[in-house]
Amino acid sequence: MSAAVNGQARGGAVDAEVAKEATYGSLPLLKAERTWSGGDFSWVTLSLAIATWAFLTGGSTVLLVGFTDGIAAMLIGNSIGLAIMALGSVMLSQRLGVEQYRALKSVFGIVGVGIVVFVVVLLTEMGWTSLLGVMFGRAFSEISNQAFGTEFDQFGPLVTVFALVAIFVGWIILSRGPVTISKLNRFVAPGLLVIVALMMILLMSNYSWGELLAAEPIAPFADEQLNFMMAVEFNLGAGLSWWPVMGTLARLTRGPRAALWPAYGGILVGTVVAQIVGMAAGLLFGQADPTAWMVPLGGPILGVLTLLFVGFANVTSMASIAYSTVLALKQSSGRALSRLRWPVLAGAFLVLPAVLSFFPGFMYEQFMTFVVVSGAFIAALCGVIIADYFILRRQVVPLRALYASGADDPLRFTGGVNIAALLSVAIASAFYLWVYNPITLETQDVFRFATATLPAVGIAMVSYLILNTLLYVRRGRGAYGGADLFAAAGRK
Repeated sequence: MSAAVNGQARGGAVDAEVAKEATYGSLPLLKAERTWSGGDFSWVTLSLAIATWAFLTGGSTVLLVGFTDGIAAMLIGNSIGLAIMALGSVMLSQRLGVEQYRALKSVFGIVGVGIVVFVVVLLTEMGWTSLLGVMFGRAFSEISNQAFGTEFDQFGPLVTVFALVAIFVGWIILSRGPVTISKLNRFVAPGLLVIVALMMILLMSNYSWGELLAAEPIAPFADEQLNFMMAVEFNLGAGLSWWPVMGTLARLTRGPRAALWPAYGGILVGTVVAQIVGMAAGLLFGQADPTAWMVPLGGPILGVLTLLFVGFANVTSMASIAYSTVLALKQSSGRALSRLRWPVLAGAFLVLPAVLSFFPGFMYEQFMTFVVVSGAFIAALCGVIIADYFILRRQVVPLRALYASGADDPLRFTGGVNIAALLSVAIASAFYLWVYNPITLETQDVFRFATATLPAVGIAMVSYLILNTLLYVRRGRGAYGGADLFAAAGRK
């Protein structure tokens, strides 16, 4: 009897360790381990989308266009950008139940994934995480100025102090894992929806539609068509910016529908609604930053309470972003980081955004450039992934091969690197930056009717199909055309 009890205890301990490794490590999740319904994931995506960065994106859009053109640019840019993002991340990870960057071994090779993570993903997510912290700091310095009559600089030391506090609280939430993140988002997302509605009501009660429609963009170019296409491109980049985190979050859902529609629809609705409010306030107040207009709009009590809640929402968004990024670092670093405990590894990643929080002015001034440059590389990555997963592999990935190593690894490609994939990303990214240089703002004629993102995605797909066929497919390398009977989506 005691032996049976001990055996059950050991079995339970083993199951717990396996579940822990699946959540914080590299093992695929079985159906029973996928805890998020479509509703759960919708709350996660909504709360992510209606973070303060959505207000800032909407406010930044009015640098180029007015209200009606801004709505069109947001709808066009986000709907297309999110579609590309979802096809390049959500479907692959959810179907396999595998962390996104482990799944991407089938596209880039194990060493190639490391290059992608440490060159693109780490820098991108470090920027977004630090930006959330800085916005948290600006919100609380503004609360201090309004509530206590202080005159703290909006880019001063207090902003950095509060940003560091936000990062520390984000680390506490992150250390507790995705279940805690999901529970918090069930509270945060509805609250943010109420705040968005309230802000719009307050705007329309203080200003007329005529005033809103007549408000001029803050710093446009003389060419109206160029202004509009730049606004579309900026929102394309905002939609694509979800790629580094969405695949890993989507694997926690119970089915493809519970992953795809919340990932696309939840973010689209949340982002566009919050951006419209941010854009309207930016036009009427002449300030792109939401921390600058929430208190004047809502008053000293309601405005401060709103900033408090939005500041807390930034922390939950930070935890969601960091969860995916820390998993990516763990997967792509080999043995270097894999043995570190989850809280230690999470803290190590958050050190990098903490350093950036000492330069709050830089993060704000370069916001649009940061979004567009990161979008250039993510567009190219998504084009390669879509071509590989949907066209070459026809949505069949050898799950066991994702965990193979050495000479027997069918996904070894060339020394662990899919040369065709990285070359295609480089070609498409270079083309993007030639069509639209976000630093000098120089553009080519094709940008005026096709943006830079869409041609870059197309070039990435075509170049990858050609190069990969020549280097690997026709030589029988890369495990193309096989069947995988062990996909996690088919197991119970």
